Amino acid sequence: MAFSRVITLAIAATPLLAVATPLEARQTCSTGAVQCCQQTTTANSASAAAILGLLGVVLQDLNVPVGLTCSPISVVGVGSGDACSANAVCCEDNSHGGLISIGCLPVSL
Repeated sequence: MAFSRVITLAIAATPLLAVATPLEARQTCSTGAVQCCQQTTTANSASAAAILGLLGVVLQDLNVPVGLTCSPISVVGVGSGDACSANAVCCEDNSHGGLISIGCLPVSL
């Protein structure tokens, strides 16, 4: 009887584990086009900090994931040569001309 309670608890807790992992790859991008970035890092890395400084972008959280040298890709075109050979991501802010995108999370294509 105790074993069945443990199994029931484990099954009930499984959806909570999925919710608690925000860095898992997304399937869609609700903020715009899926981006293909040559590099992903955090805003406090030397390369990202240099670009953010040149653009005059100030972020309060320096642990924000960012993508460097990004270009939009279409999920529909993935099988037809418009695929991403680097890092496919979904970013909150793509307004910096592809040089840097802010708030990027991995996307599974």
